[in-house]
Amino acid sequence: MQTTTLGNTGTQVSKLALGCMLMGTATSEADSVEMLHRYVDGAGGSFLDTADCYAWWSRPESQGGESEELLGRWFAQTGRRDEIFLATKGTALPRDLPGLWSNPQEPDWAKARQQFAGASRAALTSALEASLRRLGTDYVDLYYVHVDDLATPLEETLETLAGFVTAGKVKHLGWSNVRTWRLESIRQLCDRYGWPAPVAVQQQHSYLRPRPGSESASIVGYDQLDYLQRHAQTLVAYSPILKGVYDVPEKRTTSHVMTEYAGPDTDARFAAVEKIAAEVGATPNQVVLAWLLRQDLVTLIGPRTLPQYDSAVPAVGPSLTDAQVAYLDAA
Repeated sequence: MQTTTLGNTGTQVSKLALGCMLMGTATSEADSVEMLHRYVDGAGGSFLDTADCYAWWSRPESQGGESEELLGRWFAQTGRRDEIFLATKGTALPRDLPGLWSNPQEPDWAKARQQFAGASRAALTSALEASLRRLGTDYVDLYYVHVDDLATPLEETLETLAGFVTAGKVKHLGWSNVRTWRLESIRQLCDRYGWPAPVAVQQQHSYLRPRPGSESASIVGYDQLDYLQRHAQTLVAYSPILKGVYDVPEKRTTSHVMTEYAGPDTDARFAAVEKIAAEVGATPNQVVLAWLLRQDLVTLIGPRTLPQYDSAVPAVGPSLTDAQVAYLDAA
C-alpha cells in the first residue's frame, strides 16, 4: 500500500482509504468484517473513514452511528485499534430524525439539511463524546467538521476543536464540504490564536472536472486544489468513481451526480479513460482510481459489497505509464 504525508504533520497515511459509511447498514456485519480484513491484511491499508451520521437514512428507526458501532465491535474483537489511522466526523447528524420520515421509503433530505447538528461548542462536544463511545476508543486520529456551519461563529468552532486536541481526544483536524474562502478564514484565525489548523480537507474529487459555473461547495475546484497544495493540506477525495458512471454509460444520463459535470470537457474525459482502460485491460473505474493514486492525495473508496471492494483494490497496483497519465491529464 502506497502512503502519503498527512498535511505538514509528518504522519504517513495510506493513499487508498476505506470508507465505512455503509458498514452495519447496507453492508452486513459479516461482509463488513471481511472487507476490513481484506483491506488491512490483504491490501496493507490502515486508513478507515466514518462519521457519526452514518447511516441514519438507511431506515426510519435509525439514530445514526451504525458504522461507528460496527468499527467499535471490530476493534474490541481484534485489538487492532492502534494499527489503524481512524477518521470520523461530526456536525451532519440531523436533530429530529423521526420527523424526517413522512415517507417511510425515503427521508426528507431538504428538511434534514436544515436540521444538521452544526459546529457549536455544545454540538461538537456531544458529537465527539458519542463517537468515542461508539468506537470504543479514547481518541481519533482525524476529526472532521463534516458539513461547514456558517451559522456558528468560526472562533467558537475552532476553539472547541483546539480543546479536543489539547485533551488528547483528537490528534489532527479536518474539514469537509467547504469553500476555499472559508479555509482561508480558518487558516488566518488559527494563525492569530495559535489554534491547530486543519491538515486534511475531504471533498468530492474525481477524474471528471466540474462544469464551468458549478457552485457546489462539496466538489474540488481548480482554485481549491492549488490552495490545498500551497497550504500543505491533504485532499481526501470522496466519491472518486462518481457512483460508477465510468463503468456504466447509462448512468451518465440518469445519475444525479452528473448535474455538476455534464458538458464537452466531460465527454472528452470519458473517451480518454475508456481508451486507456482498453490499453491496460482494466475497467474505466479502475483506471480512474489508478490515476488518482498517482496524485499527491488520499483516495477514499466506499464499496457496499465485497465484489465492489475487490474491483476497486486492483487499482492500487496497475501500471499506468507516464505517457498514459499525461494523456489522461490532457484530455
